Amino acid sequence: MRLRFVLSQLASGLRRNVSMTISVVLVTFISLVFVGAAALLQMQIGNMKDDWYDRVEVSVFMCPQDSAVPTCATGEVSDDQLADIEGLLASEALAPYVDEVFFETKEEAYAAFQEQMPDTVWTQSLTPEQMQVSFRIKLVDPEQYQVVADELTGRPGVEDVVDQRALLEPLFLILDRATLLAVALAGVMIVTAVLLITTTIRLSAMSRRRETSIMRLVGASNLFIQLPFMLEGALAALAGAALAVGGLWLAARYLVEGWLATEFQWVQFVDTGDVLLIAPLLVAAAILLAGISSLVSLSRYTRV
Repeated sequence: MRLRFVLSQLASGLRRNVSMTISVVLVTFISLVFVGAAALLQMQIGNMKDDWYDRVEVSVFMCPQDSAVPTCATGEVSDDQLADIEGLLASEALAPYVDEVFFETKEEAYAAFQEQMPDTVWTQSLTPEQMQVSFRIKLVDPEQYQVVADELTGRPGVEDVVDQRALLEPLFLILDRATLLAVALAGVMIVTAVLLITTTIRLSAMSRRRETSIMRLVGASNLFIQLPFMLEGALAALAGAALAVGGLWLAARYLVEGWLATEFQWVQFVDTGDVLLIAPLLVAAAILLAGISSLVSLSRYTRV
């Protein structure tokens, strides 16, 4: 009988506040979409860093002809200078940091340039003799780039030391800022959702003040009186969470897996499995939203 009464009160409240309930569902849906998008963006950044940072190398460009860099004052790098750098890279001092070293000749650099920039004016005007020899260094830990760079920078015959991670940092910075924007928008929408759920519970409680008074007179407990209102907010929030999970799953399935992953096969994108991984967190966030809203409103608006 008690369960039947609670369910009847729940159905009555939902019927009386259909427009507000729909508003709560939609606002919760949008809020959790932003929360989920922020979480997926962070997972994407983590995937890209794990994948790309292991591939990036430190490039040590040796002096070409007519370089204006002070370390190249003696002209093009000599065999002795090359041998010194090669010996330094193989030394015990750098052994904990250097994984592999590749030497690129002028001819190899020219062939790589031709492959990367085909059919351009530059490729037609350059010759192998105008290219630079270089060392490509794969690090044990890419985060330790500065240790290797400090050892190599300024040595005779070395024109420049370049960390390929620097090419990736602007992309990661853009993604991080997009994450912060999504979190900020999610925060605004979550506050809106809490206010809407609170208003819905308040309107429902005010419309049933007579029933609440009677229940108080016959000795009903606070939980029994407040449970229908709590369930209204919880159901609306859970419906919003379900829509958010569904929307993110569809976006991952058709936008990411169906399009981006096929166009950019060299990038490890998030997928539907990642969406399902964060789904419990979104459901928990919806329950938390409903719980906070209930605590804010019920203690005040169910008094008689």
